[in-house]
Amino acid sequence: MSKLPGLRGLVAVSAILIMVPSFHACTRASSDGGGKRVLILGMDGLDPQLLTSLMQRGKLPNFLRLKERGDFRVLGTSVPPLSPVAWSNFITGMDPGGHGIFDFIHRDPKTLTPYLSTSRAEGSGRTIQLGEWVFPLSGGQVNLLRKGRAFWEVLEEKGIPTSVSRIPANFPPVEAGGRSLSGMGTPDIQGTYGTFSYYTDQPPPNAENLSGGRVYEVTELNHRIEARLYGPTNTFRAQPVPANVEFAVWTDPEHRVAKLVIQDQQILLKQGEWSDWVRVDFPLVPLVKSVRGMCRFFLKEVHPHFRLYVSPVNLDPEAPALPISTPPSYSKELARAIGPFYTQGMPEDTKAFNAHVLDEDEYMGQVNLVLAEQVVMLRYELQRFRSGVLFFYVSTTDLVPHMFWAQMDAKHPGHDPEKSAYQGVIEGVYEKMDQLLGSVLAKLDDRTTFILMSDHGFAPFYRQFHLNTWLRENGYLVLRDQPGRGERSLFTSADWSRTKAYGLGLNGLYLNLRGRESEGIVEARDRAALAEQIARQLMDLRDPRTGEPVIARVYKTAEIYAGPYMDAAPDLIVGYNRGYRGSNKTALGEVPDDILADNKERWSGDHAMAADLVPGVVFSNKKITAPAPTLPDLTVTILAEFGIQPEPTMKGHSIF
Repeated sequence: MSKLPGLRGLVAVSAILIMVPSFHACTRASSDGGGKRVLILGMDGLDPQLLTSLMQRGKLPNFLRLKERGDFRVLGTSVPPLSPVAWSNFITGMDPGGHGIFDFIHRDPKTLTPYLSTSRAEGSGRTIQLGEWVFPLSGGQVNLLRKGRAFWEVLEEKGIPTSVSRIPANFPPVEAGGRSLSGMGTPDIQGTYGTFSYYTDQPPPNAENLSGGRVYEVTELNHRIEARLYGPTNTFRAQPVPANVEFAVWTDPEHRVAKLVIQDQQILLKQGEWSDWVRVDFPLVPLVKSVRGMCRFFLKEVHPHFRLYVSPVNLDPEAPALPISTPPSYSKELARAIGPFYTQGMPEDTKAFNAHVLDEDEYMGQVNLVLAEQVVMLRYELQRFRSGVLFFYVSTTDLVPHMFWAQMDAKHPGHDPEKSAYQGVIEGVYEKMDQLLGSVLAKLDDRTTFILMSDHGFAPFYRQFHLNTWLRENGYLVLRDQPGRGERSLFTSADWSRTKAYGLGLNGLYLNLRGRESEGIVEARDRAALAEQIARQLMDLRDPRTGEPVIARVYKTAEIYAGPYMDAAPDLIVGYNRGYRGSNKTALGEVPDDILADNKERWSGDHAMAADLVPGVVFSNKKITAPAPTLPDLTVTILAEFGIQPEPTMKGHSIF
């Protein structure tokens, strides 16, 4: 997965969606596979190079034991190697041409409006207005944009029980007979990938342009601070505004403690302490309708300055405002069994860390809260796993390397030699995964096939490439009012009557095609030649500082994808060299001044590169005969373990 700033508003999840009808479980056939079990543990971003090095150094004894008693292979990832794409490949056994997920960001070719690729929410189509209030006459809906059948749908049809926990690209979860809990792609209560709140009497310099969060300046009067916590946009109002609730904080003048009061709940916190989950009801229609969320408070500082971080407000698994599980009662069952847990799809708050709202220790404290919840959930599922398929996903192995690569890599522009205490953080996470693996191995028996996998690997992210700027400099993208410099956007400044190509998403390059784009100028007969010309120039590009190639591969999607959704695909996928990545500004259609820039942000490791440079891993307790397995091979393997033939659209073969 990769960070994308400024995504607020791209997912329009409104309060109306509280009225979305619940999913209902399908009837399951009587067979259960004869007691056979297939357990898949997905560790996002687990990297073969790091793993091999740590195994050789004796740091990962359980991984090494699994390799020696079973097997280990490098696993071919998706093109591009982004988590929603890769996990969709695994879920469906198809490439993006078949499942329709090409990046984190897609665009409507007629309007060029960008949107998050995996799900879209729609409010009620029929409403009635009464004064300042608007009431729906029909229910809204939230749609999963990933196409194709999930492997667990095929299994359930054959009577094989399934439990799929937190797999990405499955929000809202597909309706099937088994249990499932949505993962990456599940929004917070504001409809974003995660928007934190930060209350302080000393706002940081970047407060107005903070990506992924909001800063609220507060004033302390007689040791009391009053503030508001914001929830979903209240679309029951004619002029929609965020629903919000008041809260107050009393600070101790002598000790570093504070008491927080919100909706008759009192939370006492020491400086540097996290609260438990706090449930909050956001009023929508007075005395009639509210929506419940939950959040964690972290008291950074009491005095001399006041600093309070509040996590994104998550959907409450006991009363989710949007569908997050099948059957709908499953999330409630989990919460009652193990306690409340993060439902937001990307729970580790990389945005707060990248914005320096959380420091290294604070971020890792939050990461450990997330991981502890995931471990408890996995243990709960393992205890009742009798037959069929259990898939469980762990996110920490991705979001920690994203944020700490620079501290273990002295060549990184963001490396700080004064923070040597953090150079072993990634290694420490791998060691925790080894301990988790050991507890899982202890529960295996002769009737269980075990697969441990990752969707992609990792690499350093030294330099960011502004693709749209390169296209402008090479005459493929033309901006209005060209004289003068300064950042511009495709959506406000492009002269489409003269633009032949543009970049959107982390790896996507689109031609301005006549008949597809609303103002397209590239004729169909010229499409292939233009794509070839741009690809050749990109491959010839060298970093003027180092002389290294910036681009390792340029993939023509017409040659590597197949399926019914090719019309939505980028024309080219830019596969960056190790150390380089498309910029966040490129992903959102911006056109900065410079083509290349150092990456000095905390987000310092990545994988949005050429697929062969960042492969994933696959371990198993069985010997793997496939010399070069890929993600769709695993899909077919799971079915084959139960003697089920793959769907005709699936591209893989059993790894055994």
